[in-house]
Amino acid sequence: MTEAAPNESAAVSFRHVVRLEKVEMTFGKVQALSNVDFAVGRNEIVGLLGDNGAGKSTLIKIVSGVLRPTAGEIWVRDRLLNLDRYSVRKAHDLRIETVHQGQSLGEKQPLWRNLFVGRQITGRFGFIDVKKEKEIADQLLRRAIGFRGHGINSDSTVRDLSGGERQGIAIARAMYFEADLIVLDEPTTALAVSEVRKVLAFVEGVKAGGRACIYIEHNLAHVYEVADRLVILDRGTVVGQFAKGEITLADLTARMIALHEGRKHAGT
Repeated sequence: MTEAAPNESAAVSFRHVVRLEKVEMTFGKVQALSNVDFAVGRNEIVGLLGDNGAGKSTLIKIVSGVLRPTAGEIWVRDRLLNLDRYSVRKAHDLRIETVHQGQSLGEKQPLWRNLFVGRQITGRFGFIDVKKEKEIADQLLRRAIGFRGHGINSDSTVRDLSGGERQGIAIARAMYFEADLIVLDEPTTALAVSEVRKVLAFVEGVKAGGRACIYIEHNLAHVYEVADRLVILDRGTVVGQFAKGEITLADLTARMIALHEGRKHAGT
């Protein structure tokens, strides 16, 4: 079985950053995913939609190496993975990063520490190169996140940031570590309108930076605005896929409401 190489050149051509084929996941007698085909192309933002219990979290945990599927195959950059060796660490090696809902950041720690936690830059004797980490953090704050003029620098603490800016830090961290695929799990939850705009700008920055993104979101207007393609899950199966422009926001909303009502009537 051929496994995707973690350090292959970005110049190498591939169609999909990640592709799942005929994936299934069961927990005892519960079928969480059934015969799921799902793919994210290069430099593509895919909105993953579905009601609570639709299977979104399970799918993302499989992509990020947390769970091993009961059946099916996973391909990264068009190369088949050995699922017996796939893990969260391996996903990181393969440049797949997940920004979870309520991403945990050290409230009292400076931003440069948060950006490099667990992946510190060290010198020849193994000591953390604080100067280098601060320099890179300041560059990220200005370029990737656009904090110029905000009075925020690498020594600022997380508690100095708004909710949207905290999401920006988590996204910038993933981009710095050269993720080909960034998974965003409900990044605008509980944010004010002005903060939502910041997060959506960060998501657009992911695409502008040449990365791909899986964007999980309950707010249909938010995901509709930035996604290139929409994939709808319901009760563990893919029930709809639409490229940008193939469906209006009104029709998408009506479809999601119909699925929700169907779940209620089915007692789920």
